[in-house]
Amino acid sequence: MDRRRLLQTGFTGLALASLPALVSRPVVAAELELLEPGVLSTATEGSFAPFSMRDASGELQGFELAVIREIASRLGLEHRPVVISWDSILVGLLSDRYDMVSNPMGITAERQESVTFCDAWVESGAKLVVAEESPIQAPEDAKGTTVGVIVASTFVPMAEALGAEVRTYRADPDALQDVANGNIDAAITDAVAGAYAIKTAGLPLRLVDPFIESYQMGWAVKPGKPNLVTAINGALSEMVADGTFAAIG
Repeated sequence: MDRRRLLQTGFTGLALASLPALVSRPVVAAELELLEPGVLSTATEGSFAPFSMRDASGELQGFELAVIREIASRLGLEHRPVVISWDSILVGLLSDRYDMVSNPMGITAERQESVTFCDAWVESGAKLVVAEESPIQAPEDAKGTTVGVIVASTFVPMAEALGAEVRTYRADPDALQDVANGNIDAAITDAVAGAYAIKTAGLPLRLVDPFIESYQMGWAVKPGKPNLVTAINGALSEMVADGTFAAIG
């Protein structure tokens, strides 16, 4: 597999991050450092479309969940999602509330000091979202404006660096709705999630080029679980190689 190949999917701006070629081996469930044998519990916001969201019946759906369910199946495990707010997601991981964070998370040096990341699986970036008629045409135009961001996210220092007044939210949809309602001037969100929300909800918003910051996103695991990380990486690599990842996207 070409490690630099980008896999374009049905989600605007979504690309597969570079994955190393892995040699698969039979996985022995007993070797995995799981909180409950045979069960892979994963944390998700449940409100970060198109990665995770609830359908009309209230069931959790989305790209992230489809991928992680397939990985669990390949490892012979039951998948158990745990819905939790973003600002508590790493606290819950380190407190052994679940085995991993399946919610896509930007891989940063600061986060790597406290958690172990599986291989990056999505390439994206942070962008400003503004009203269609907004005079903001570039990130630097946000200086002196009010910008909404998810609380405890890496978007907070990005907004501060732009010279904006920061307003925090518990979830992306709340920030985007405030932009649409004219309560704030802009929001910073993941480009994939922002594009999906604008399209599906018909919001009178637009994304501002270029990226404020591009990044790779991965799944976080509590340190000390090398077998689990290796097994997840191996299953993901197999999914890319056999075309399952592209089919899900």
